[in-house]
Amino acid sequence: MKSRLLFAAACAAFAASALAHSPEEDAVEYRQGLMTVIGWNFGPLGAMVKGKKPFDASAFALHAERIAYLSDQVVEGFPKGSDKAAHTDAKAALWANFDDFSDKAKAFNTESRALAEVARSKDEAKMKAQFKKVAEACKACHEKYKND
Repeated sequence: MKSRLLFAAACAAFAASALAHSPEEDAVEYRQGLMTVIGWNFGPLGAMVKGKKPFDASAFALHAERIAYLSDQVVEGFPKGSDKAAHTDAKAALWANFDDFSDKAKAFNTESRALAEVARSKDEAKMKAQFKKVAEACKACHEKYKND
């Protein structure tokens, strides 16, 4: 009987914590998780481009493909109202200039898809050059719309 009671209490506590999140907080968690995974894949590419890690065309292509897939999901992580969440790194300017933010996110997606395409060629020089374009697209958005 005690084990059933403990199980029921644990389920209730879990359900209460799950319900405590607002849709705005869920959106912030989603986009922060998305950015973490993009960063996880971006890091090895940057290290290869900078010569801090041996260049591996197959690994580069894998990470590039992941970034291309994830980059298409950026804008959906910023639904209207999610600026009201308790913790967000997005600047108020993002919400005031949402069309510009969306354009920058689309540019990131376009450059990321191009990176995945170039990575299939295994041409190291082209891969490194395209990576720099992706990095510039990231920087353009982060400088304007992300709090550090």
